[in-house]
Amino acid sequence: MSRPTIVDSHCHLDFPDFEGQLDTIIQNALDAGVERMVSICTKKAGLDNVKAIAATYPEVFYAYGIHPMSAASHEPVTVDDLVAEAANQKMVGIGETGLDYHYTPDSAEVQKTSLRIHIEAAQKTGLPLIIHSRDADDDMAAILREGYDKAPYSCVMHCFSSGPELAKVALEMGFYLSMSGIATFPKSQDVRDIFAAAPIDRILVETDSPYLAPKPYRGKRNEPAYSVHTAAVGADVFGMSYDDFAAATTANFDRLFSKAKL
Repeated sequence: MSRPTIVDSHCHLDFPDFEGQLDTIIQNALDAGVERMVSICTKKAGLDNVKAIAATYPEVFYAYGIHPMSAASHEPVTVDDLVAEAANQKMVGIGETGLDYHYTPDSAEVQKTSLRIHIEAAQKTGLPLIIHSRDADDDMAAILREGYDKAPYSCVMHCFSSGPELAKVALEMGFYLSMSGIATFPKSQDVRDIFAAAPIDRILVETDSPYLAPKPYRGKRNEPAYSVHTAAVGADVFGMSYDDFAAATTANFDRLFSKAKL
């Protein structure tokens, strides 16, 4: 019997790592039981390419935003830009946006401004916000809460590997935590513990491909098909069968990314 289908809620199919190979990459995903993928646009200059990929493959949807590490070096986006783009039926999320103080701490203030723009766009469109957070837990929690208290919005903490306090704040607002290949690494027990303490109806699965390949592909180029390996670990973390975990996380995806629901 074949495994139930799952969703790769966050990948980067426009990156050079996949150039000229997308037919194979998409087919690999479908063969593995990954029925849908959300390809994330991280800068204005990449939007046309991401849109073209989503238009070519029925299984691919897209999100649009400015990555925090690009906030100071690439053309900024406005609320109006994001709202206008959200009219496209295949655009299903706002971001990824957020804060990265690990690689780009010098642009912290620009990142905060960009994050608030994306939050406002999520509030106006009703599309979920997609958050990248690294070494910025306190500021991230404060800004997300500040925006939510003004007007509630939906959100996923993509590739979650932050601390338990940020997870707690996010879950209190009804946000989702997304499990990436990091959760499969032997030294990531603290991350697995945070997921295990979260409600199963707030969990998504992703690859963040071409990065962060899960075991047994760690160190190699990641691709959407490999999200099944992360899902297998997720099932173990929650003490569930793979079938039940796949069904739960797919239902979660459909609830959050309602425009991508089949």
